[in-house]
Amino acid sequence: MTLKQHYDLIIIGAGAGGGTLAYALASTGKNILLLERGGYLPREKSNWNPDEIFLNQRYQTQEKWLDSNNQSFSPEAFYFVGGNTKVYGAALQRMRAEDFGELRHFDGISPAWPLGYDTFEPYYTRAESLFKLHGLRGEDPTEPPATNEYPFPPFEHEPRIQEVADQLQNLGLNPYHLTLALNRDEQHPENRPCIRCNTCDPYPCLVDAKCDAQVTCVDPALKQDNVTLLMNAKVTRLITNNEGKIIQAVEAEIDGETQQFSSDLVVLSCGAINSATLLLKSTNSHHPNGLANSSGLVGRNLMLHNHSALIAASHQPNETVFQKTLGINDFYFQGPKQDYPLGQIQLTGKTVWQRLKHMAEGEIPQVVLEYIAKHSVDWWITTEDLPQPENHVTLNSQGQIVVNYTPNNLKPHQELISTLEQYLKQLDFYLFWTKQMPVKVVWHQAGTCKFGNDPKDSVLDLNCQTHDVNNLYVVDSSFFPALGAVNPTLTIVANALRVADHLKDQWG
Repeated sequence: MTLKQHYDLIIIGAGAGGGTLAYALASTGKNILLLERGGYLPREKSNWNPDEIFLNQRYQTQEKWLDSNNQSFSPEAFYFVGGNTKVYGAALQRMRAEDFGELRHFDGISPAWPLGYDTFEPYYTRAESLFKLHGLRGEDPTEPPATNEYPFPPFEHEPRIQEVADQLQNLGLNPYHLTLALNRDEQHPENRPCIRCNTCDPYPCLVDAKCDAQVTCVDPALKQDNVTLLMNAKVTRLITNNEGKIIQAVEAEIDGETQQFSSDLVVLSCGAINSATLLLKSTNSHHPNGLANSSGLVGRNLMLHNHSALIAASHQPNETVFQKTLGINDFYFQGPKQDYPLGQIQLTGKTVWQRLKHMAEGEIPQVVLEYIAKHSVDWWITTEDLPQPENHVTLNSQGQIVVNYTPNNLKPHQELISTLEQYLKQLDFYLFWTKQMPVKVVWHQAGTCKFGNDPKDSVLDLNCQTHDVNNLYVVDSSFFPALGAVNPTLTIVANALRVADHLKDQWG
């Protein structure tokens, strides 16, 4: 394959943001180069092997980062075409309308976005259609206004989960069907590759039924002759012109060699941590503290969400195969005894003993883990963390990524866990195993290049173009000024569609 050295657009990263942007712009005829540091995640039996997923971390990067105590760790990040969406749980939701405004939390203020929910609503609608969301409007008391129904009906609960949903509803809660980005069309059985298996969250999908960024966006974009994907191309530096205002070259390592590519526009979409560190690596005399960093905010205000798994066991076995169908948002904005937000509750994929072993901090006999897994209903608890400048990403003298992050807003997180346990005890659950996710779990990273009107207190403008460099955009979760308490993927996708419209307007 002969690669052109100059393109109309280079997109760095083929995940939710970059993949969606490539898809949205493929029809323009512009010459687009998509640079991805990984390759295609192999379709193999190991995709569905819990030993490989949980015990061997087969697909996780082995790259080493440092925490704030200078301790080395391998982040739970996945460098493939499609990025982290290759293994996500596919429970995609809009941020609540109130999340775009200022919200008071226990630990402080979640700041308002410079653009409101109404700006994103039509793009959420398009994103839900693109990613084939299944759901039912009207069940979730916190859901924001929407102009369309979900493209597909919700995934029905299996008997044990339906029983739990009915019991929680009898206790006064409003359990709803999770909105899932999976390719399963009940009305047209010939077009539904999803088989409702027990290896969805957090496994790769062996049958390509998960609507991840590769299957949904990148592969369709590549059907256009004007879109080129270059894999195993790790971008190491962005090089500006002599005035420091234009990216004139993108430098990448490919098969041990350094190559440079140029384009009229460059879009960075490597994830909030890697996008920020690439900007910090790209210093020059005009940008001594990192590219596009005149505000000093590149890498700062890192958010990761407060996440915990809650494994709840009863004497009744749970024979559910596809478990991730139920959510609870009754305490999203306030708790039963609290006047501040607690967060979101949802089911996670049905646990197996290998996942429990991965969670355990000590040795627990396998027979005990198997018993718990057989009798458990498994929950995922998410509470918003607040943007704080001291939570930041930087590089050490050897160029290694350092994640300086101290969790905040933890009291409501613990209160949400306790609240759920109190409800579940009334359903005869008696054993609770809680595991809060450590800093290495960077699935929901956001906020390191926030957007805004003022170059003094933001990195990007409202179209996600850097204030300091004229032809550089950042289109991933970096732009978030606040995170809410839902998976950020649908907002990343919606924003990429919004930026694509802006670029189309610029191109005329």
